[in-house]
This record gives sequence, C-alpha cells and structure tokens, in this order.
Amino acid sequence: MSHTTGLAAWLRLTLIPGISGETQRKLLAAFGLPEAIFAAGRLEARSVIGDKADLLLDSAPTEAIEHGLAWASQPGQSIITLADASYPPALLEIADPPSVLYVRGNPDLLHRRGIAVVGSRNATPQGTQTAESFARHLAAQGLCIVSGLALGIDAAAHRGALAAQGETVAVIGTGADRIYPARNKELAIAIAERGAIVSEFPLGTPAVAYNFPRRNRIISGLARGVLVVEAAPESGSLITARLAAEQGREVFAIPGSIHSPVARGCHKLIKQGAKLVETAQDILEELGNFAAAPMPAAAPSAAPDESPILAALGHDPCSLDDLVERTGQSADQLLPELLSLELGGSLAPLPGNRYQRLA
Repeated sequence: MSHTTGLAAWLRLTLIPGISGETQRKLLAAFGLPEAIFAAGRLEARSVIGDKADLLLDSAPTEAIEHGLAWASQPGQSIITLADASYPPALLEIADPPSVLYVRGNPDLLHRRGIAVVGSRNATPQGTQTAESFARHLAAQGLCIVSGLALGIDAAAHRGALAAQGETVAVIGTGADRIYPARNKELAIAIAERGAIVSEFPLGTPAVAYNFPRRNRIISGLARGVLVVEAAPESGSLITARLAAEQGREVFAIPGSIHSPVARGCHKLIKQGAKLVETAQDILEELGNFAAAPMPAAAPSAAPDESPILAALGHDPCSLDDLVERTGQSADQLLPELLSLELGGSLAPLPGNRYQRLA
C-alpha cells in the first residue's frame, strides 16, 4: 500500500467529527493501522467504540482528506502519523499523543532535546526581556526552544532562539495553515523557515479558545522541562506546568516582584515544588550534559555611576508619584529624564503612569 493511501486513511480517522483522540487510540489498539480499522466489520468496530462505529464507517470527509494530502505534498510541509519513524519519541511517552501532526518547517526538530518557555500574553517589558535572554542562552547551548507562538513571553522565547541562530518549535492551537495571532505573522514565517510550526488540529481550524489548553500537553511533551517566566495565578502557563509535572518533565519558574500580578503564578509553582531559577545556567545544570553559556553578570542594585532615577526606581514597577516622593524632584523635572532613560533602553513605561526598570 502506498504512503499516500496510508496517509489518507490516517486523515480519514482523524477528520471525522465526533471521533476523539481517545476513540482513535482505542481503535488503533484494537485493529492496528487505520486501513485495518476501516476494513473491519461494523460489529467488530462496535465492540470497541459502541455506536460511534456508525459515525466512523459511514463518514468519509473526502474533500478534507484531499486537501490534507495536497498540503503535505508541498515543500516544507508534512504530516506525521503515529506509525511513522519520524514521529517524535518524546510524545510517545505522554498519555494522549496526537494521532497526526501537521508540520511546517523542519520535522527533525521534533526529535531534539528541548526546553519549553511559556508565560503571560500580557508580559511586562522586564518579563519579555528575561524570556528572550533565557531562550537565547539556552538555544546557544543546543536546546531547542519550544513555545506556543502567543503574544508576550511565547513570542519573546521564539525570538531569543532565532537571535542565537538556534532551534525553535512553535506548537499552535489552530490549523497549521493559519497564523494566530496575526501580529506574529513575521515571526511565524521566520519559525517556519528556520524552525518548525506544529499542530494536531485539521487544516483550516480557526482560533477556538478550548484548543489552546489542549495543545499545551504537546508543548510540555516535546520538552525535557518547562520554564515559566511570568504567569497569573490562573493561567494557561500553569496548565502547561501541571501537564509537564504529570508527564515527568522538570518544572522551572522565575520569581518576580511580590507586587506583580504576573509573578504570582510563578510563586505558586515554586511553593508547589517547581525549581526556582535565576539564570540559564540553573536550567542547564539541572538538565545536565550541557556546557554553560557565558552569562552576563547581574547588574548591581546601585552602581556608582548609575542614574539616581534608576536607583530610586528600583526593580519593581513604580508610579510617577512614588518617584516624586523618592527623588524629591517634581513631575515636570522627572518626565524629561524618564523619557531619556526610556529612549536609552533603561526603563519602560507601563499603564497607569508607572515605569519599570529594564536589566
């Protein structure tokens, strides 16, 4: 039987509405390959999945199957099935591996030793900078950076890996032929060219809210560990961390300000046993077998030649009113200096007339 015929059977199995991943795995365990499933009699199929056998054997989404085959025939695009030798072995270790994976880019990256970097979509400037820096150092040491192409921390992690000329994989919650969010279009194109974009969802699947938590098990499953940079107490990043722990992966978290809402999720993880990390070296040592990338020394809290405003600002978000009180200067005096520091990359403005120092 040809590869195309075999792939068509896999697509038929996974494209029939109502035949979930759990049902697919039951059928595969009972009959083997999809061709054998569809060759089985109705009574045999019913003995495994009950009345869903009628839905399975009476449905053939021909147009969607042909579209998938045509998509996979294009350069740089492929569909990997559970039966393929190229299926990522790390995903075979998890409880619910996807039956098929749609891949744009280099599928070999799914076999690399990876670290997932995830966090808030509404990241602070410091969090974005931290995620990019960690990803850049970890990618430079040979780890593949896995994330979800979301705004905020995810996008920063992918950018860091690309900046290091390293490897990165984006696991998305839409069809592989779609880009979401649209603001990450250029980043997605760069990842497809130099890394890989992966989805278990059929082509054309739009951005549906419940698909994103589902894809998180693939993000954690592809990696040896998950690093959470910033996260609210109830966020998708904590779902990824929980899944990682259930899958036997390491969980790392970066602490932040006790006043920051997006640090509370990380603090919650640390209380639950996640490893507190301050540098990429902490992760490299935990995972082992990697030489440490040269790490910049941490900046002192108040160097002799440091701007008095930066010293007064500290490392937590600070309001203009607080800066007036700390420095003894008026708001009119501070605003030009704050703008100068912002243009110089030393701080970033935040909503609510607040400012945050950048490392």
